Parts: sequence; structure tokens; C-alpha cells
Amino acid sequence: MDPGKAEEPALRHVEKDVLIPKIMREKARIVCAEQVKAFTKCCQENGFLMVLKCRDENAALKECLTKHYNDPIFFEECKQEYLKEKEEFQKTGIPSKKRQQKLPTSM
Repeated sequence: MDPGKAEEPALRHVEKDVLIPKIMREKARIVCAEQVKAFTKCCQENGFLMVLKCRDENAALKECLTKHYNDPIFFEECKQEYLKEKEEFQKTGIPSKKRQQKLPTSM
């Protein structure tokens, strides 16, 4: 057994299949921002015709997102980010979103 793996906490089903993929989606949308912007612009310009006219933009966006969703290295990065947030929550009892809101706005 690999000693590095022994320290890794076991993930619950909801963490592995819901919470970590949520982080992956958020990060992938940032990484694929150019494709998101192009698809959004196309949809805004074409209204109901977007289904027909925005196929290329939609395909490019899907390709970019899928590439990241299926990348095991990207999953591992997001998992580590999740584990850090989880550990911080266990220490403080404050979810990361509320922690960020509580930071002072002026010094």
C-alpha cells in the first residue's frame, strides 16, 4: 500500500459525485470563459434562432467543458480544493462562502 494514499480521507458518495463536480463545473466555466462568452453573445444576438445559429459556439463550449470534466488531474485539483475547504470548515465552523463575506471591506 502506498504510504501517501493512506493519509487521504475517504470521500462520501455525495462528495465524490456532487460536491467535487460542482467545483469542477465552476472552475471549468472560468477556464472556458472565452467559449462561454462566445456562446452567450450568440444566444443574445439570435434569440429563438439560437438553437440553429449557435451550434458551433455550443459545440466549442461543450468540448472545452467536457475536456476538463474528464481530466483526472483537474478532478484531483478540485478534490484537493474541496478537502481544504472541508478542513477549514471543520476548524472554524464557518462555510467558505460566509468566511469570504466576513472579510473586512476596508482596512
